[in-house]
Amino acid sequence: MRKVNNQNIGGDIVKDNDTYQLRDNTTLKNLVLSSTLLHTGKQTTGHKHEGQEEVYYFVSGYGEMLIDEERFGVEPGDIVLIEDGEFHRVYNTGHEDLYFVCVFDGNRSH
Repeated sequence: MRKVNNQNIGGDIVKDNDTYQLRDNTTLKNLVLSSTLLHTGKQTTGHKHEGQEEVYYFVSGYGEMLIDEERFGVEPGDIVLIEDGEFHRVYNTGHEDLYFVCVFDGNRSH
């Protein structure tokens, strides 16, 4: 499918637990479109990957993001660019689920 909505990117559920629901749309050959619904008071495990950049677009909810040593607030409409090899983690510090969409190149390595 060529057109998706930022509230429902299509694809398959990769993980679904008490921390978050992660969904990947692998329609394209070189890019993955992923969405994360991070539950209130939770955080992602954090990771980094060599040879892979990512773009995060925050759709709803409020939280914080850590990239290497820099921690900053995120809110709906924010776009965060993650360079190759940077450690990154997302925290839901709000009172509702935090929903964001991510685009990365290559295959899922995290």
